[in-house]
Amino acid sequence: MARLPDPFTTLAAPHRCGSVIENSEFLAYARRADTPQDALAFLAEVRAKYPDATHHCWAYRIGELYRFNDDGEPGGTAGAPILRAIEGQELQHVMVVVVRYYGGVKLGTGGLARAYGGGAAEVLRTAQHLVVRPRLQATVSVGFAEQGALYHLLDTWDVIKGEEAYTPEGVTLPLQLYPEDEASFAQALEDATRGSGVLDVLGMAEES
Repeated sequence: MARLPDPFTTLAAPHRCGSVIENSEFLAYARRADTPQDALAFLAEVRAKYPDATHHCWAYRIGELYRFNDDGEPGGTAGAPILRAIEGQELQHVMVVVVRYYGGVKLGTGGLARAYGGGAAEVLRTAQHLVVRPRLQATVSVGFAEQGALYHLLDTWDVIKGEEAYTPEGVTLPLQLYPEDEASFAQALEDATRGSGVLDVLGMAEES
C-alpha cells in the first residue's frame, strides 16, 4: 500500500476581509482548494464578482504544488507575498485572491508587498482552520452471531461507517479509520468476535 499523506491544516470555510491603504481598497478572499483547477475556479469567481478591479493578485499552495501571480503589479510585490503568507501560517490546500481598487496613490514596491502580504495573512489568520487527517478505507466482515458485538465495537471507535451488505455468512460493512488505529482496531475486532471477524484494509480513503 502506498504511503499515506501527512495530515495538513487548511480552511474550514471560505473567508474574506478588507482594508483601505492610501486610498486603495484591498479585498482578500481565501478558500480551500484541493486541486489547481479548484484554485483557478475560485479565481474566476472572484474576478467575476469584481470585474472592474485594478488587480486580482493570487497564490495557492497544494502540497508540493504552488503558483502565484502579480496580475500587473510590479514583479514580486503581490503574488509572492501572498504565497509567503500561506506558508507562514503553515496552511495547505489553500487559494488566496487579493483584489485591489487603485486609489490614486502609489505605494511603492515595499508598500505593495506589505499590503498584499498583510491582507493575505489577515484573511488566513481570521479564517476557521481545519486539520485534515487521512483515513484508510476498509471493510469488516462478521457472522450474524457477531453482528451485535460489531456494532457495539464500532460505537467505541472514531470510524466512519458505510452501508452494510448482507451475505449468506453474515454482514460486511465498509468503514474508514485512522491509520494509527488499524492494528489496535483489528485486535479489538478479534477479541469482540472471538476471532471470526475479518478486517480488510483496501487503501487510502477519498477525502471529503
